[in-house]
Amino acid sequence: MTRDIRLGGDLVIDRLGFGAMRLPSGGHSAESTRDPGTGRTVLRRAVELGVNHIDTADFYRSPDGGIRANTLIREALHPYPDGLVIATKVGPLFTPGGIPHQGTVADLRPAVEANLKELGVDRLDLVYLRIGVMGVPHGESLAERFEALAALREEGLIRHLGVSNVDARQLAEARAIAPVTAVQNNFHVASRDDAAVLDACAADGIAFVPFFPLGGGRHDLSGDRLAAVAARHGATVPQTALAWLLAYSPVTVAIPGTGSVRHLEENMAARTVELTPADLADLA
Repeated sequence: MTRDIRLGGDLVIDRLGFGAMRLPSGGHSAESTRDPGTGRTVLRRAVELGVNHIDTADFYRSPDGGIRANTLIREALHPYPDGLVIATKVGPLFTPGGIPHQGTVADLRPAVEANLKELGVDRLDLVYLRIGVMGVPHGESLAERFEALAALREEGLIRHLGVSNVDARQLAEARAIAPVTAVQNNFHVASRDDAAVLDACAADGIAFVPFFPLGGGRHDLSGDRLAAVAARHGATVPQTALAWLLAYSPVTVAIPGTGSVRHLEENMAARTVELTPADLADLA
């Protein structure tokens, strides 16, 4: 299994990265807010373990908005080590109560500029246009919004573009406007509805970066077959689920997130789990 993948022809990343969503908070209540010092420790440890791809967003914040993933990333890692790729996403806006809604074209430049400022960079490595809220908004055009991001790329504010929460037709619509380097959709061992989008990415060397690679608390990964494969390898179920994702296609990139050093180290150890053809057949 190839450990690395090349984004856009020029950025080489490890296929096991880190998602920053869980750094500020473990949930939507005030009690779920996490200690920022712990978040900074997790980020530094991730880089020590070989992570060179961090996925974040300006809207990854604690419920009161006081702790932000982007700020923690800058405080922990800036000046950034050579080769570290930071991906972010724009599109959704959140009300003060934390309820998401879709932003407009006019909201995209301010969102990109907010990410630039918070991360302390002059250009963002990879920016996804996220559409919809949770489910893929089938039939919705993303052309006007993606054209706006493509214009910001031409200005030099963005290096590469991606799309998130899209179907195959929306991916094709975006690619007709500007190169798409990565797609971020919901996909994991217990939810494979977007396999057709992944196949389209694989055909053209586009990275496929599932959000919620371990189910995101929305799917139970504790099935008998997955547990049996994990036991054969002396691994945990989450480690095996990550190993499956990396084995599924050479273009998949896993970005498990956590606010715990122990959990981070467990996730990164998934690199050592080499699934056999028999394992993959059992999980097919």
